Amino acid sequence: MKLFLSLIAIIIPLSLVAQDDQKIQLANEYYLNGDFQKAKDVYDDLSNRRENIPTIHNNYFDVLLSLNDFKTADKYLKNALKNYPSNVYYRIDEGILLTATQRQDLADKKYVQLIDEIKENSFLVRTAAQYFISKQLTEYALQTYQQGRKSSNDHQEYALELANTYRILGDKEKMMNEYLVFASLRPQNLRYVKNILQNLLQNEEDMQKFQNSLMDNIQRDPSTDMYADLLIWAFMQQKNFHGAFIQAKAITKRFRENGYRLMDIGMIALDNKSYVEAEEVFEYIIQSMPESQYYLQARRELIKTRQEKVKNVFPVDQTAIRQLTKDYESLIIEVGLNAETIEAFRQKALLHAFYLDEKDSAIAMLNQIIALPRVDLKSKSLSKLDLGDIFLLIDEPWEATLLYSQVEKANKSSDIGYEAKFKNAKLNYYLGNFELAKSHLDILKTATTKEIANDAMALSLLIQNNTVLDTSDFVLKEFADIDLLRFQNKTLEAKDKYLQMLKSYPHHSLTDEIHWQLAHIYLEIGEYENAVLNLDVIESDYKTDIFGDDALFLKGKIFEEYLHDTDTAMELYKSFLITYPGSIYVAEARKRFRTLRGDNVYQ
Repeated sequence: MKLFLSLIAIIIPLSLVAQDDQKIQLANEYYLNGDFQKAKDVYDDLSNRRENIPTIHNNYFDVLLSLNDFKTADKYLKNALKNYPSNVYYRIDEGILLTATQRQDLADKKYVQLIDEIKENSFLVRTAAQYFISKQLTEYALQTYQQGRKSSNDHQEYALELANTYRILGDKEKMMNEYLVFASLRPQNLRYVKNILQNLLQNEEDMQKFQNSLMDNIQRDPSTDMYADLLIWAFMQQKNFHGAFIQAKAITKRFRENGYRLMDIGMIALDNKSYVEAEEVFEYIIQSMPESQYYLQARRELIKTRQEKVKNVFPVDQTAIRQLTKDYESLIIEVGLNAETIEAFRQKALLHAFYLDEKDSAIAMLNQIIALPRVDLKSKSLSKLDLGDIFLLIDEPWEATLLYSQVEKANKSSDIGYEAKFKNAKLNYYLGNFELAKSHLDILKTATTKEIANDAMALSLLIQNNTVLDTSDFVLKEFADIDLLRFQNKTLEAKDKYLQMLKSYPHHSLTDEIHWQLAHIYLEIGEYENAVLNLDVIESDYKTDIFGDDALFLKGKIFEEYLHDTDTAMELYKSFLITYPGSIYVAEARKRFRTLRGDNVYQ
């Protein structure tokens, strides 16, 4: 009998729990479907049992407020708090009910009382604050964290939580200060803060305030490198490489670093085509840090920077190109041809091939690299790609595709392999094999490197857009032939053929592309006014197409760098910033505009 009664004592509650679970599921379905009255009827019965309160509370309380059944809500909350007197959720909801019944003063007192009672319990502080935020009572969340910090007597307590709270409230200055506090707690926090701020500090004014805050902190605490590190990061976000260099130079001296920080800035400046700033950084390492492990790399990168600078100033200065080959030669003679100078030797070969019309010398140099007994796969593969390009220069496409295919096979699923595949695809485009080229390009759209993926997508779209209506592909084949002439540096022949295409196929879908290519050709041969005229056509007739922002930005650069018309350049950059706020050139256009206006952009 005792055993029987014991089993009954266990079975009945379990049966009730199973029934309640079904009712809770039913009530929740009513709630989710917006049938609040039916949900309330079920929740009313469920709320009579203490163990159901935590499960049904959120939905039930919301139903009662939605139905304006404040009397039942008041009764329910009193019962909930009687059973769970320390539950901060129910106590905050008590204030929400008071607000709903026009008793805000009493609600405020309840909140203040709660905050005071829990301030010494960090778990409850965080729990209550997060619930305040979820109920759009963010000011009380702020008070909760502030009281918790004051009670702990630790000015760093709740730094991340306060930063996020200030972010919700829109107080960016205090938000930034709290993120700085959080970043100072442990080294791994710094990367997190950078990632957060990269998304939050989108406009120039916010970034300037952040920089000012960092400078204040550096003056107060010069021995902490975190603030200088963040200031360098902030300058880099704005592509202010000179400002980053000034700060990195100071921190390198202060902490006697080996130059890694400076090298990073120089390399990123070079990647962003900020040649003046890159040159400045590399020269400093060479002159001031001859014992650094980065000395030799800085020498190589300085020559490469000057090379890129010369290649991007038109017309190209042949004397300067010749001097670059001598600089490379001096470096190789001094150090020898080894793993550290192979890249310099390769770059020298490219100058001979593409700028000095000394293709035989270039081929010999590249074959020398490929034949080295212990050359790494990357250097050998890049040299083969270069050799393939040179064979394309001298109209031997089959030799070129053989080399490209070798590299692709040896570097599957790697960046160099993708580059080889792209070169093969472009070769097929040059030869008019558009369907085959597009099949390769469509695969490359998902390449790991953004540059190759973007180039593949652009060429794929060019083929697609100009073969849909022109099924004979005749016009695109003519355009691809001229594109190959451009690659082979047969610039004047390409110009004449582009001009003939404009006459032969007026209003063709390739017209904007032809004007874009002509603008570059005229720029290369020093006919700047003609370059501007072609950009004007794109700006007036194809403003919303793919070259719209490119054309306006390039036009500004021509007026600034070649025609030396500062006022016109400023107006063009200003117009660009208004017309194309989402362009990839925005940061550079803003920097150029401010420099021309006389702002000190390097502060």
